Amino acid sequence: MREIVLDTETTGLDPLRGDRLVEIGCVEIFNRMPTGQSFHRHINPERQVSAEAVSVHGLTNEFLADKPLFAEVVDEFLAFIGDAPLVIHNASFDVGFLNAELDRLKLPAISRERLVDTLLLARRKHPGVSNRLDDLCSRYSIDNSHRTKHGALLDAELLAEVYVDLIGARQSSLILATDPREIRTNGTNDVARRQRLVPLAPRVTHAEREAHRAFIATLGDKAIWNDFLPAAVEPAAAAS
Repeated sequence: MREIVLDTETTGLDPLRGDRLVEIGCVEIFNRMPTGQSFHRHINPERQVSAEAVSVHGLTNEFLADKPLFAEVVDEFLAFIGDAPLVIHNASFDVGFLNAELDRLKLPAISRERLVDTLLLARRKHPGVSNRLDDLCSRYSIDNSHRTKHGALLDAELLAEVYVDLIGARQSSLILATDPREIRTNGTNDVARRQRLVPLAPRVTHAEREAHRAFIATLGDKAIWNDFLPAAVEPAAAAS
C-alpha cells in the first residue's frame, strides 16, 4: 500500500487569520518502507513570516522572497500525493493550511477520511506522556540529532521512521504461512518448526550410507561423528 508522510512549515499558527505555507515536505512509503521518492518545496507566502515562526524553522522573509508561489507548485504536489493516505503528525494543523491554500485556488480540499494522524495514534499508545516528534524519536531510538530546527522534509523523514514503530510494523522476523494454524509457539515467542505429515523418502542409498560409516570408523572411537551415527540398517529395511 502506498502512503505519503507529510509535513509543513508556516508563517504562523492560524490559516484563518491569513497565515500561509512556507514549506512542504513529503516522503513516499510503500508497504511501510521508504521508496526514496520525495517532494520538497519552499514557498513564497506573499506575507511576512512571524518572528516566532522563524525561531522554529529558520525560514526568513529574505530566504523565501524568490521562492515559487503555492499556485506554481500545487499541480506537482497534488500529482505526487495522488489519492494515497496522508500520514501526518497533528494532521488538523497541516491540512488546515493545505486546504486554505487549495481554497484560494478554488481546488478541492483534502478529505479528512484519508488522514492518518500519528499524534492521535501516539496518544492512544502512550497516554499521559508527551508525544511530540522529538519525544517519539527518543522513545523509539531514532536518531534526530541533526534536527536543530524544524524542517518539513527532515520531519517527514523522521516521522516515516516513527510511524513504522508506532504501528508495530517493524518486524524482526518474517513468517510465511497461509494457515494461522501452521504458526505455533513454544512459549518463548519463537516459532516452532513444523513437521511433515509424511517424511520425504531418503535420497542416500544404502551403499552410500555404509561407505560413510566406514569412513567415520577410520577416525577412531573418540571422533565426535560417532555421536551422530544412526543405527545400522539392513538394505531390505532401508528400501521399505
